[in-house]
Amino acid sequence: MALAFDEFGRPFIILREQEKKTRLRGLDAQKANIGAGKAVARILRTSLGPKGADKMLQSPDGDVIITNDGATILEQMDVDNQIAKLMVELSRSQDYEIGDGTTGVVVMAGALLEQAEKLLERGIHPIRVAEGYEMASKVAFDHLERISEKFEFSADNIEPLVQTCMTTLSSKIVNRCKRALAEIAVKAVLAVADLERKDVNLDLIKVEGKVGGKLEDTELVYGIIVDKDMSHPQMPKRIEDAKIAILTCPFEPPKPKTKHKVDIDTVEKFQTLREQEQKYFDEMVQKCKDAGATLVICQWGFDDEANHLLMHRNLPAVRWVGGVELELIAIATGGRIVPRFQELSPEKLGKAGLVREKSFGTTKDRMLYIEQCANSRAVTIFIRGGNKMMIEETKRSLHDALCVARNLIRNNSIVYGGGSAEISCSIAVETAADRHPGVEQYAIRSFADALDAVPLALAENSGLSPIDTLTAVKAQQVKESNPHCGIDCNDVGTNDMKEQNVFETLIGKQQQILLATQVVKMILKIDDVISPSEY
Repeated sequence: MALAFDEFGRPFIILREQEKKTRLRGLDAQKANIGAGKAVARILRTSLGPKGADKMLQSPDGDVIITNDGATILEQMDVDNQIAKLMVELSRSQDYEIGDGTTGVVVMAGALLEQAEKLLERGIHPIRVAEGYEMASKVAFDHLERISEKFEFSADNIEPLVQTCMTTLSSKIVNRCKRALAEIAVKAVLAVADLERKDVNLDLIKVEGKVGGKLEDTELVYGIIVDKDMSHPQMPKRIEDAKIAILTCPFEPPKPKTKHKVDIDTVEKFQTLREQEQKYFDEMVQKCKDAGATLVICQWGFDDEANHLLMHRNLPAVRWVGGVELELIAIATGGRIVPRFQELSPEKLGKAGLVREKSFGTTKDRMLYIEQCANSRAVTIFIRGGNKMMIEETKRSLHDALCVARNLIRNNSIVYGGGSAEISCSIAVETAADRHPGVEQYAIRSFADALDAVPLALAENSGLSPIDTLTAVKAQQVKESNPHCGIDCNDVGTNDMKEQNVFETLIGKQQQILLATQVVKMILKIDDVISPSEY
């Protein structure tokens, strides 16, 4: 810290405990910040695209996560640096808003920072760089609008949606059966979508996983799967046209709220107590029967006596079902959740065409399928896989695919993938730079260079020589003025992404450019970092 002296030459203190703080100012601060941002981007660069590598993260308590979803990687990495935390926030906001493109947005921000560093070394003021970036991002944003294409889909023709979801899934572990998974994702979204309002509530799609089986066994159930089985082994395993009572009250004698003690000194008293309890149970079961229920789903447990009674009255029951699952079951079957036995009535029962218990493999794992519901707006995607990590990763990949399908229903514009949109924007920004006098045009040019980072990373991860490939594609775009030429990662033999059916959502791409530019502007405007120094 700089010491200050008064007019008698005595030093005095300005900041409290200033000898304990470190301070970076001016260019040093910006360089340190840019370095931190680039370091985070460098980690994610290798996991971009269909040939991207996966990262293995071990949490402090020993859980291992294998993923290549940008947001997940950054969430799990314990980042200490403040600027690096900004990058984590950046990918998280892309994840919340769009759901896909979380890796690309960080790579993009890293590239912008790298270009900014070169400009700062030439002595251009950071604010001017930030302003130039802002202009360039507007140009790129508008250019994306121009090259985007609308495509029409309907509930019958879902092919375009499936193609776009396949693009998302192709960069994940599950890309060997991306076709099947993309179809599942699209069907699930369309099942819960409100096409008039163009709205999709993803909470209605439940993603369940079970270890065992193979990825291809993943299925979409138009209904709910509960990871429970019937409470008594002799209850029927299959109920058709079920009327379901959904209870949140326990099947047990009511307990007084106060402290109490029952003194039983004779056999007769015990008998009466037992009879009383049995009467309670009888009444409860009878109430369920009177309402016409053929299946009871209960949030709490019930003891063996109640279980036995239910079994004798042949009223199948499921116990210990979680609150979220109960809500989903209620939505799917059109039933009401009943908090007290007194309130049970026939109109509060949910209806399902088929309730069956299915067992898996040789294990004792059984699950309940509630299908053919009255209101089929709740669906379940049931994932099978070889190990827990695989299932977790498939869940994350499917979440991305579901989000993409949702975004397409909201706004059905697409741009082509494979880096083609970025290259096209880069050319457009480059031409726009000539129209701006002043220092900003340097920044606009750098923005154009930074846009090339995504196709470069794609080419690099696919094992092609990055610079040759990029220049060839760029030249082809300029020559044919065709914005669909991208990097051919999968070696199909054509650069035209339209033929390869590689799409991305327009709002996802625009969001990437806007978010990345905002974060970079924020980082460039910091010129003084005061932090408590480490001892």
